[in-house]
Amino acid sequence: MSSTAAVTPLPAIDIDQPKYDQSTYINRAKHFFLLTNPLNLLATNEELERAKRIVHSYRAGKPVQECGSVEELWRAKYLYDSAFHPETGEKSLIIGRMSAQVPMNTLITGCMLSFYKTTPAVVFWQWVNQTFNAVVNYTNRSGSTPISKEQLLTSYVLATGGALTTALSLNRLVKNLNPLIGRLVPLAAVAAANCINVPMMRMQELKNGVTLLDEKNNELGVSKKAAAVGITAVVASRIAMAAPGMVLTPLLIQSLEKRGFLKRFPKASAPIQTLFCGFVLIFATPLGCAFFSQRAAIGVDRLEDDVQQDIKKHNAELKEVWFNKGL
Repeated sequence: MSSTAAVTPLPAIDIDQPKYDQSTYINRAKHFFLLTNPLNLLATNEELERAKRIVHSYRAGKPVQECGSVEELWRAKYLYDSAFHPETGEKSLIIGRMSAQVPMNTLITGCMLSFYKTTPAVVFWQWVNQTFNAVVNYTNRSGSTPISKEQLLTSYVLATGGALTTALSLNRLVKNLNPLIGRLVPLAAVAAANCINVPMMRMQELKNGVTLLDEKNNELGVSKKAAAVGITAVVASRIAMAAPGMVLTPLLIQSLEKRGFLKRFPKASAPIQTLFCGFVLIFATPLGCAFFSQRAAIGVDRLEDDVQQDIKKHNAELKEVWFNKGL
């Protein structure tokens, strides 16, 4: 008996859809808990290539000799998704992967909240944050639309400038106000930068549109309006991901200051903020991502007139189409 014949066939599953039905927030949260799992970063190159072979073989309807169960198939699929772009299939830069969000943001957010009083510290950590954001936005852009070096540089400079302007201006304005307000300045800077960085990094999508799909993933055309909807959702998700850690941590530190804990242990402030941010981000990252499904839906009647006409010409009954909004 050949090795191929000995392989127990796996049941037919659409692994191009998430494991959990994405129509509910809870199921989207379960999906993103798996997708953003920081442990995926520990996977070796061999493990990633094995996951890739399993996914490609299963998609092609070939016997999957390296996978013996449906659960193992799903583990391979989520490991594959954590490291490879969903449309281009390229392996992502490790710090740009969604599984790197928690450890990277833990360090960066903790430092932004700890060192927010001096101008050099604000400049340095906002620059680090925007450099990281630029990598994440480029890595998780929708589709295979190329971004020129000029576009990349322009986005990076504008977002960094926006974050610095917001942070430094607000620091001056709140200097004489409640210290808690000053601790919230980094959140305002992050929100302002996201409003600049994400649209700028994905400007080609706004200019050229994103690919529209039917329920069977057949391409129907491209839409600039869908791109704008997707990018707006990504901006909202990014701010939602950052807000809990950047709000709850200052509240914790203020409480510790009132109780005199930080007067007795002044060097504990930065480690406490960083560790607490990490704890919050473990939950805030997938829960923030889950606000919107990655495979976003949009009504046909919300699309551009010419796109609507083209879709209705081929399928007059179609009321809704889908696109990858990116992360």
